[in-house]
Amino acid sequence: MEEYIIIVARTIFLYIVILFIFRVMGKREIGELSVLDLVVFIMIAEMAVVAIENPKDELMVALLPMLILMGIQIILAFVSLKSQRIRELIDGKPSVIINNGKIDEKEMRKQRYNFEDLLVQLREKNVKNVADVEFAILEASGKLSVFEKNKDREKEEEATLNLPLIMDGSIQEEHLKQIGKTNLWLRQQLRELGYKDFKEISYCSYNDGVFFIDIKDE
Repeated sequence: MEEYIIIVARTIFLYIVILFIFRVMGKREIGELSVLDLVVFIMIAEMAVVAIENPKDELMVALLPMLILMGIQIILAFVSLKSQRIRELIDGKPSVIINNGKIDEKEMRKQRYNFEDLLVQLREKNVKNVADVEFAILEASGKLSVFEKNKDREKEEEATLNLPLIMDGSIQEEHLKQIGKTNLWLRQQLRELGYKDFKEISYCSYNDGVFFIDIKDE
């Protein structure tokens, strides 16, 4: 009887501990978890199960590695806020699968993403025809963001993808290349708008000839 009481008490206690750990680690939807998040969550859950199934073992044996994982995750989250390279290493980065109506097979092969995957995710977005898609972006979470063609747009007018050109004071060279612009062009445009140092810019995007610029908080 005493063993059952211990199991019940441990279950309730570990349930509260896991809720606390997940809240401290930050809010994210399940579909937006990175691979690292998912691994940490699974490991913590497994440790909790082992602690419940072995009531004779000290509870600290299970709690210590759980708290260590929480600490590692918090540190990595803080570091990724400061470094884009670390953030991309941990979470990955989006990939443009369809650009201006053209499927990028090379990028699909790179991401090990096939046409069946594409068609399934387009159907989930209620898109029946690939020809109706202007842009499709495979997010780091594995979700597909879809932008359909604007029927009212003039045929000779090419659509532009509203990609960030600057994030956290760092110029996104790959995004500049995708919209057919250069680093020099961006710097000149910013100077004309009165921004001398791009490192002071938190976020900058360009769409239909208009810049959106947000300066870093002091």
